[in-house]
Amino acid sequence: MNTIKQVWDWLEHRLELRDSLWPVMRHPVPAALAKPVGWWYVFGSMTLTFLMLQIVTGICLAMVYQPTAADAYASLEYLNYEAPFGWLMRGIHYWSATGMVVMLFVHMSQVFLMGAYKYPRELTWMVGVGLLLMTLGLAFSGQVLRYDGDSYWGVSVAVAAAGRVPWIGPSIVHFILGGEYIGSETLSRFFTLHVFILPGILFALLAVHLYLVVKRGISEPPTPGEPVDKATYHQQYEKLLEKGIPFFPHALYRDGVACAIGVLVVVALAVIVGPKGPGEIPDPTLIHAEPRPDWYFLPVFAMAALSPPSMEAFLMLGLPVIGVFALLAVPFVAGTGERSARRRPVAVLVVLVSFVTFMILGWYGATSPWSPEMQAWSNAPVPQNIVAELSPVELQGAIVFQNKCCRNCHALEGSGGHRGPDLTDVGIRMNPDAMVRQVVQGGGNMPAYAQQMNSAEVAALVAFLVKMRPEGFAPAAVPSASVEPLATAQVAP
Repeated sequence: MNTIKQVWDWLEHRLELRDSLWPVMRHPVPAALAKPVGWWYVFGSMTLTFLMLQIVTGICLAMVYQPTAADAYASLEYLNYEAPFGWLMRGIHYWSATGMVVMLFVHMSQVFLMGAYKYPRELTWMVGVGLLLMTLGLAFSGQVLRYDGDSYWGVSVAVAAAGRVPWIGPSIVHFILGGEYIGSETLSRFFTLHVFILPGILFALLAVHLYLVVKRGISEPPTPGEPVDKATYHQQYEKLLEKGIPFFPHALYRDGVACAIGVLVVVALAVIVGPKGPGEIPDPTLIHAEPRPDWYFLPVFAMAALSPPSMEAFLMLGLPVIGVFALLAVPFVAGTGERSARRRPVAVLVVLVSFVTFMILGWYGATSPWSPEMQAWSNAPVPQNIVAELSPVELQGAIVFQNKCCRNCHALEGSGGHRGPDLTDVGIRMNPDAMVRQVVQGGGNMPAYAQQMNSAEVAALVAFLVKMRPEGFAPAAVPSASVEPLATAQVAP
């Protein structure tokens, strides 16, 4: 014991923790938090705990994971089946990420319903919105690093959305992919994003968030009939803290109990259910592929499936921006007045409608078919009248068209899939160079086929597609801006 005390005194003499950390731990909080209502204030600490779990397990996984197109899938298989406790690390990492997203949504809902975003805590809420965006970014980039079929198509949809940004869309796509198609450069960039960039921004925002929580104080439980008034709130809050309790140990122990339960649940899920994926090897030619994002993005997936193609640009670009600005505007639109949910029926209705909508869309996204009748045209031949007019090279292109399962998404003379447009007249809408770029790089919901076709196959396929035009029409000299490209981002329910 004397040795421990000597070590502690040595550290204290140099770090002066009693003068810095101890006042923070003992800062006063409203006395009501010692009552059962205090359990409503544990969700933020649980979110932070799940983040710590992800950091620890993420470091372990990064020692084995290979962020290359050739080795990423194999390295995850190695972690699942060969590396000691690799499956457990992956399981804890995935389920703690799930827990973090869940707790963050619950925490923000609790803050919203209790009016804790109101004066003088507007900035605390705004930083929390930034933390939400960083968390979702980590969730998406983590899914990409699995590099399975879901990951491959997820990146395809993401770059399709980025490509719709006016003027700079193509440059953004090239920057995200690190080239012309999804490959090792793409994984390397998402690995850097997932491991360095997003966590760095998240920790900076987290430091500001915790500073504001301590500096502005924890919001007291709301009482009906006691609205927030900027002129009197500070005086009332200081008076409330005079009868308050220290955060440690009176309030902290509830956080400790809740966090311990959260860790046990995550570990139990990791042991019983195991890690997430990887699923099928990424290959857009797989006709049985039914890629789906992780559960937190299923509502967006379902909205894309339910909406007409004309709404896709708005869903991909406009709606997220509007949603973020709406969240940031909340404390400025309703920054004063009643805090109790009993006196704010609109706020309660907003939360209920949001969660019900999220659950319905999530269920639909999890159970609905990814694309209508994906196998319906696997064996359907190219129409005979088309084949009769083809040269040997164009015939080879027709074979490539069939073997690569293009028919499952594209129709010829109305016969075929409807995920993409009918290609019967594509020869007058796109020139050969544009066709090559579309096939190699992908676009919309069409993936890049650069890794699934060699140059001879691409050349033959393009020769076949150039032939697809009405009799008497010359091949397109340049791609027209007014016509539909080779593959649009249509996702039919």
